[in-house]
Amino acid sequence: MNLSTRAYRWIGQISLLLTLLGIAAYLTVSNYLGDAERVYREGAVTEVVGHGPVEVAKVRWQLDSMQAYTRLVDEDKKEVTMDHPAGSVIILVKVSVTPLDGLKMDDGSFSCEAKLRDDRGNVWADTSVFGLDLATYCGDDDRPIKRNQTGRIAQVYVVPASAVPHLVGIQVEDANYEVLRRVLLTW
Repeated sequence: MNLSTRAYRWIGQISLLLTLLGIAAYLTVSNYLGDAERVYREGAVTEVVGHGPVEVAKVRWQLDSMQAYTRLVDEDKKEVTMDHPAGSVIILVKVSVTPLDGLKMDDGSFSCEAKLRDDRGNVWADTSVFGLDLATYCGDDDRPIKRNQTGRIAQVYVVPASAVPHLVGIQVEDANYEVLRRVLLTW
């Protein structure tokens, strides 16, 4: 075997190796990035907006405030009773919500779930609390929210004290099968 034949063989093998590596990398990356449902299931935020307003699933959201407390009090300055572990912090988030035309409202109520999120990807669901001066969910009989009218609600979250400096805002979702959308309203 002469030198030119050996050189062509090496060039052919290296070219084949580079081609196979390129195809493998393309298939790996395109499969992950091209699968919007998988990325959504893994908790990725699809949009980041400031305080809002932003429309998600026929509800307009506006983040009004986000404050940390060690305990909550009602209008009469009496402590609101709620379960929270020692060393935890209570985060009170006040939000303006407006149900828009086309939203299904059963008996004047609708679902308006928001989750608290930090910059490390941790997410907390809200806690049921009674006795605050604002409604804590969008189906409150005492303070109903009507279609195309803005209402204010309070969302209460219990988080570890170490998470407080990392909190960035609330996330709201539209898990419609046609549109997988997770919006982060930052504070």
